[in-house]
Amino acid sequence: MVKKTSPEESADRARQAYQTGDLTAAAQAYAEAASAYAAEGDALMCAEMKNNESVVLLRSGQAQAALDAAGGTERTFAAAGDSRRQGIALANQASALQALKKFKEAIDLYGESAEALEKADEGDMRAEVMQLLSMLHLRRFKFYDAVIALQSGLAGAKNPTPKQRFMKKILFVRL
Repeated sequence: MVKKTSPEESADRARQAYQTGDLTAAAQAYAEAASAYAAEGDALMCAEMKNNESVVLLRSGQAQAALDAAGGTERTFAAAGDSRRQGIALANQASALQALKKFKEAIDLYGESAEALEKADEGDMRAEVMQLLSMLHLRRFKFYDAVIALQSGLAGAKNPTPKQRFMKKILFVRL
């Protein structure tokens, strides 16, 4: 008789594979963990594993698969009132859309992600999302939108990095 792997074991195997750089094995193990958590009825952990799978897939250059893996997970987190993980799920989807060169959709999802992270009082994570949004605006030559996004993100950063502190000084200079 074959012993069934627990979702926790699959998740541990996925983390180990990711840390060693075996992205294919990590993505497969995260998918297995997601299925196992779904079979147990744990929708939140299933969504968490799908988001982890999405990150691994995007890192391995599989943007569409990454988008598919994370798709809909934000609704699971929103239904549970978990704004932090909702914001992360939206940012994961936005990153995949950006890699697919679907910039308008990526901008929209980065904005939704920032709102969810602000609601969760995750100022530092929100700052990172707003920096990504700002860079996307810059690539599209929307300089004013880029500056506004960057200022908005930096204003909410609770523990700014030295780079962020420098950007704050430049962007918030009173003329």
